[in-house]
Amino acid sequence: MSQPPDLRSLVLAGAVLEEARLRARSGEIPWRAAMGKTILSGRRAALAGKSVLIGVSSQYAAALAMLELDGVVARMVITPPDFAAEQLASAIEQAGVDAVICDDAAKDFGVERPRFFISAPVADAPPQGNAVSTEWVLPTSGTTGAPKLVAHRLEGLLGAVRPREVGDPAPVWATFYDIRRYGGMQIFLRAATGGATLLLADPDETLADHVARMAEAGVTHLSGTPSHWRRLLMSPDAARIAPAYARLSGEIADRAILDGLAAFYPDAKVVHAYASTEAGVGFEVTDGREGFPAAYLDGLGDVEMRVVDGSLRLKSRRTADRYVGRDDLRLADDDGFVDTDDLVQRVGERFFFRGRRAGTINVGGLKVHPEEVEQVINLHEAVRMSLVKARRNPITGDLIVAQVMLKETDLSPDRKRALKDEILATCRARLDRHKAPVSIDFVPSLAMSAGGKILRGRA
Repeated sequence: MSQPPDLRSLVLAGAVLEEARLRARSGEIPWRAAMGKTILSGRRAALAGKSVLIGVSSQYAAALAMLELDGVVARMVITPPDFAAEQLASAIEQAGVDAVICDDAAKDFGVERPRFFISAPVADAPPQGNAVSTEWVLPTSGTTGAPKLVAHRLEGLLGAVRPREVGDPAPVWATFYDIRRYGGMQIFLRAATGGATLLLADPDETLADHVARMAEAGVTHLSGTPSHWRRLLMSPDAARIAPAYARLSGEIADRAILDGLAAFYPDAKVVHAYASTEAGVGFEVTDGREGFPAAYLDGLGDVEMRVVDGSLRLKSRRTADRYVGRDDLRLADDDGFVDTDDLVQRVGERFFFRGRRAGTINVGGLKVHPEEVEQVINLHEAVRMSLVKARRNPITGDLIVAQVMLKETDLSPDRKRALKDEILATCRARLDRHKAPVSIDFVPSLAMSAGGKILRGRA
């Protein structure tokens, strides 16, 4: 039986250059040097074979903890920094956590467990014995209330990571994601195993400060959700960087944001990827167009795809193993396919994303996907981004309303009225009658979740 992948060995194999390093405002360290250090003050052995929750405040500390504990502990539960005490308690109970890794004695984890406090990295001997196959546990995206925890193995998380071609320069990666979420985890592993520098944001860092550090580091590869990218393009600091590779995932990459990025960063390769915490990385689209080719369903390497009742389903070795602590939940069907709950529609030789099944709005018995309406609104040259919601109506059940952020805010009332008329006219021309908004409100900002997705809800 072959040994499981060992992240430490993979990092050492990839980090052939001393310049390849993990960088944050709170500290930086070469990947190779990190392999010979500990942040657990010599207490690593006490965690061997245990279920451990990583509950530190910074991405930098979380990265060092993951590097140190993979292959040592039986399970790592990797929680995002915005988890409340009751969510942490639920995760601890579901995953049978024996100990927590933390950096704040006052932090409330909801239940008592032994705490292992981190320290600055100090020299330490490497772990002894064969590496164990550590289970990497992540909460599903958008988790509210009691989290659903998804179990991955390192080989599955690495399934979409391709080795750098010989002779290619080492990238300098940055991500708007937190690496404790699936999208950010993918970038962390790409950088760690590929000998690339990775620039991380600190918890209280502003966008301007983060971009300034990207510019100073010479970032070449950058990832985030479409909402992250729209936020960047709204900023005067966007021109300070010139990435060669722009990656989008986590939300529908519509034509407006793809065209906007191509225009602002004309030398960048713009790629949008489809992935979910449960299904893993499904595919990438590199032709600069929204949606994906229908030919992908004929076979895409080690990923199989189906569309059943309009919903995209995926099967691959990148798929998670199961939900942790929830025997009542099934991750895949009898054939091993994960139902992503993302609805797609075929038009010609291409599939287009319409939205989440759970987000469908009912207007007089007819279905409306808010993302479909947003894609039409976002095409207007004056619009930066939009949010479509349902407003309760006693007769029709729901009405469609939209909040819109404009690229320019200092407009006269007459110009704003004209823009509303133009946007509404475009929606009525391109959409079925029941899908067109009944009203539009211009807003200065739209709220984003901690995971970088636009926050949805009722008006």
